[in-house]
Amino acid sequence: MTTETTPLSPATGQGLHDHGPVRAQTGEVLRLTDLTKTFVTGRNLLGRATGVHHAVQGVSLSVGRGETVAVVGESGAGKSTVGRMALRLIEANSGGIEFGGRDLRAMSQRELRRMRSRMRMIFQDPYSSLDPTMVVGDIVGEPLRVHSDLDSRARAETVLELFRRVGMDSHHLDRYPYEFSGGQLQRIAIARAIATGPDLIVCDEPVAALDMSIRAQVINLLSDLQQERGIAYLFITHDLSLVRLIADRVVVMYRGEIVESAPTSELFEDPQHEYTRTLLDAVPVPDPSRRRVLATKPDTRRIAP
Repeated sequence: MTTETTPLSPATGQGLHDHGPVRAQTGEVLRLTDLTKTFVTGRNLLGRATGVHHAVQGVSLSVGRGETVAVVGESGAGKSTVGRMALRLIEANSGGIEFGGRDLRAMSQRELRRMRSRMRMIFQDPYSSLDPTMVVGDIVGEPLRVHSDLDSRARAETVLELFRRVGMDSHHLDRYPYEFSGGQLQRIAIARAIATGPDLIVCDEPVAALDMSIRAQVINLLSDLQQERGIAYLFITHDLSLVRLIADRVVVMYRGEIVESAPTSELFEDPQHEYTRTLLDAVPVPDPSRRRVLATKPDTRRIAP
């Protein structure tokens, strides 16, 4: 298996160099309005529901072009469900989803399929999100085959350029996913996500399954791509130390509801909700006596590669 090494970038801000989050350009890419989602947890012999779980209740948020909006909260808070509903990977029970000003919930499957090139997703576990029976060159090229009119030669050239852009070599194209490390697989997943030039990428805990030593490398790649291409990120995570570095705005979820939403600097300087304060106080710091000082003076510099 191919391996990689990258220096660890501590969550405390040590080893960072100046590079704050990208500010949103003009235009709104995504707007969610009063989204709800309920899952049936049990049925009787007649097939009637005997239990339900209210995963998401009345969630509303927006993401501007070139902006990073982080959705944070504990496991089970409903973060990933919101991300999947935003792309209609799962259907909401009620509420509105507008993408580029168009009503996503009103689209037919055919219309939605055409829209998929403009909105992509990066999943938490790169091992399970990539087809193990395909070589990675074909995996990255698959969105181009489905969503573009490029011929096979043009697709091959585009895939090669995408590989180079995410830091992979051309000799990797004909290898299978099992031959790569987790960090390299996530780079391949990123190449697949950006292949069609999307306006929005939902990042569902994209570095949570990676070793601490390579998280910084992947985050820096996402940041660079955002600057180059104006991509909007809906960034789902439980890691508030990471949020400080990458997000323009933060949405805090608790038990399926949004309890606080604010620009990143404001949220860290003056959290309003008790749950938000609890999350901030749980962020590891080298000197616990300085916890509140660090929380009120967020370092928005870029992670050092």
